[in-house]
Amino acid sequence: MSNLTRWNPVTEFEDLINRYNRMFGLPRANGERESRDLFSRSDWAPAVDIKETPQAFTIEAELPGMTREDVKVTVHEGVLSIQGERKNEEETEDRKHHRIERFYGSFLRRFTLPDNVDENSVKASFKEGVLTLTLQKAEPKEPKAIEVDVH
Repeated sequence: MSNLTRWNPVTEFEDLINRYNRMFGLPRANGERESRDLFSRSDWAPAVDIKETPQAFTIEAELPGMTREDVKVTVHEGVLSIQGERKNEEETEDRKHHRIERFYGSFLRRFTLPDNVDENSVKASFKEGVLTLTLQKAEPKEPKAIEVDVH
């Protein structure tokens, strides 16, 4: 048995308008203005796979056409952030663009880490346009009992 997804032409049209507006720095279809603030909506979001083994979690992010210098990974207060920017190729006299389907610009992906992840164990590698993050699991923290003095 397969799941059917209902096609919504309005959503697809809004996405097309937003892409067009983003190229020219115009307001989005919903009236939102493009901003370069890190907390604003990103220009695009790379696809990710999250996998789990008994020892670790693995996050793989597709970043074709980017280098490791284009990407920054941080962990702060239980949140893993992947951010970067894919620069658009400029047209030249001898190269004309006929169709641009890939997304360009800045991106920011954030993931709340489970309690059983050792934040200091995050390892990152970059190969063939795929960023791979490995997050080792930690022993769950046992609740600490506090003895209460009664006077």
